[in-house]
Amino acid sequence: MKNGLPLLRHPTNPILTAADWPYPAHSVFNPGATRLADGTTLLLCRVEDHRGHSHLCVARSKDGIGDWVIDREPTLLADPSNYPEERWGIEDPRITFVAELGKYIVAYTAFGEMGPGVALASTTDFRGFERLGLVLTPHDKDAAVLPRRIDGRFALVHRPVRADGSDIWMSFSDDLRTWDGATRVLAAREVGYWDSAKIGLSPPLVQTPRGWLMLYHGVRETCSGSLYRVGAALLELERPWITIARGEPWLFGPDADYERVGDVPNVTFPCGFTVGDDGDTIHVYYGAADTSIALATGSVSGILDWLDRSAPPR
Repeated sequence: MKNGLPLLRHPTNPILTAADWPYPAHSVFNPGATRLADGTTLLLCRVEDHRGHSHLCVARSKDGIGDWVIDREPTLLADPSNYPEERWGIEDPRITFVAELGKYIVAYTAFGEMGPGVALASTTDFRGFERLGLVLTPHDKDAAVLPRRIDGRFALVHRPVRADGSDIWMSFSDDLRTWDGATRVLAAREVGYWDSAKIGLSPPLVQTPRGWLMLYHGVRETCSGSLYRVGAALLELERPWITIARGEPWLFGPDADYERVGDVPNVTFPCGFTVGDDGDTIHVYYGAADTSIALATGSVSGILDWLDRSAPPR
């Protein structure tokens, strides 16, 4: 822990760039992440081509740090002929393993003429995918499914753009296709805070004995552009739309050169995490400046301790 913050940059950052890719790519960033049954870390990376359109590609590593084996061609491409909402690409995946289904559910942003919307796909092996299509219409993004039902229904965290703010919401479904019951979970703070312009989910929620740990990105608008930082909150286990604690300062933000300089400067944007065999060690994978993939390491207990110190009394 450095300067009281429970996430540390890995010394080999950035761990993946477009130069590592086996086919032409402009940039790689914002990966979803999961740990397979054999302990392999799998990243589902957003890859932007030289048209400016994004697709998804798998990279695998035994230790989740180096020696990445990357699919030789795109793993999941946009399919605008059948899904016109994907005309300009698919972006920013979040991966959740749903044990009840025996499948991974990938939530991603479909980008088309109407703007960004939330789409879902399922897979068992990250080679074949079943698209569920667009489940939340534009403008909506930053989504992930919870790994288990809440009160008998699937739950989806997402970030709609509304007249009253760009906040984090949760919706519910019986079949993963039709969603209702939208409930606000967390709101952007008032002007003057680091997360005042908008907020959105970062990786999927982490279930802990104390509640659902949420890492989220917050944006502050400055005279030099947007600053994307990472914050943390804790939600009730059985009523995850209720906040137990929310850190007042940011947890992690742009500092290294590869986070400060790139296609979109001053961005740290996590979309995936893995937890080690000890149930505590956490690897957080994030996009740096919309240009490369980097890794921050820490512990779930360390983040919860930070929340205890950083959240104002309720």
